[in-house]
Amino acid sequence: MTQARPLRVGMVGYAFMGAAHSHAWRTAPRFFDLPRTPELTAVAGRNPEGVKAAADKYGWASTETDWRRLIERDDIDLIDICTPGNTHAEIAIAALEAGKHVLCEKPLANSVEEAAKMTAVAQAAAERGVLSMCGFSYRRTPALALAKRMVEEGRLGEIRHVRAQYLQDWLSDANAPLTWRLDKSKSGSGSLGDIGAHSIDAAQWITGLSITGVSALMETFVKERPVGGDFVGLGGHGGSDGPRGPVTVDDAALFTARFGTSAVGIFEATRFALGRKNAMRLELNGTKGSLAFDFEDMNSLQFYDSALEPDAGFRKIMVTEPSHPYAANWWPTGHGLGYEHGFTHQVVDLVNAIGAGEQPTPSFADALQVQKVLAAVEASADNDSRWENVEKEAS
Repeated sequence: MTQARPLRVGMVGYAFMGAAHSHAWRTAPRFFDLPRTPELTAVAGRNPEGVKAAADKYGWASTETDWRRLIERDDIDLIDICTPGNTHAEIAIAALEAGKHVLCEKPLANSVEEAAKMTAVAQAAAERGVLSMCGFSYRRTPALALAKRMVEEGRLGEIRHVRAQYLQDWLSDANAPLTWRLDKSKSGSGSLGDIGAHSIDAAQWITGLSITGVSALMETFVKERPVGGDFVGLGGHGGSDGPRGPVTVDDAALFTARFGTSAVGIFEATRFALGRKNAMRLELNGTKGSLAFDFEDMNSLQFYDSALEPDAGFRKIMVTEPSHPYAANWWPTGHGLGYEHGFTHQVVDLVNAIGAGEQPTPSFADALQVQKVLAAVEASADNDSRWENVEKEAS
């Protein structure tokens, strides 16, 4: 058997997303046949001790303390960007112009302007065979991929309602410390861009419909937080008596939306929903049936078919059969998958696209459209919830 040509990866950032991406690059070729074999060539981070520890822990062969060195290296084929949003544009543009493929975490950037520049560079690079993708990993959850397949098959008929929530509670403690995710200059927005962006992308991808206008509310419940403390997971615990700094992002975002002229939607994103740990929920109602999903029960999909079961209500589909998306490469039927598998499937789809010389999805252009929805939500919330049209693509 011929050994697949390596795909040498350089990753920027090594925290939460860096750990998830490292696991994915390492795992994907062990469960899926890929046209190129990912190699964890180098990881970059500003702290020499921290990046060295991460490289040892996650299996990277070497380290850099400046992401520019990754791009300069001729032994790296792809740059994986796992840093805060304020750094995405500079890194991605430099990498693409240097001929490196790019995987960039979501949201694509902190503004429409930055995202548009990245998209233009990505489209020019694609003409030279240099490819890019934005990391909306929930697309690779088998149940959501099955939902998309069922919508495309016409099982729901014409979509009328989209109902999306993303509920977490890790910021409910008013003394949780002030992390970069609470600094607008680094994160771009709070719950809206951090988790709401996932709901926006998933809703548009599964339905095949684009959000064209919104009316929004945004709220920051805790205006100041401790600048230090014990950092655990995404949050942690800060002291109640020490210095505090301003929170400059939203804690919760809610908006109604119109999908063209055929469907309406309602979206909610919050990190203050006590008891909800990662409840990324989506429900679609069509003329023939409905689908419902909750990531806290990620291996199942609820389906209602009005023709077959008019009096029975929803039935539960366990999305673990070999016929379901991605499932054949994993465990026997009924043996569920976890959060990390979405990132593995993301690597699989990206490497397959690179091997075929085809544009992977979601493209930077897809992510730019999500960025435009985020911008419209913020503009509406800043203007007494007045209706805000989503910026259209230039003709």
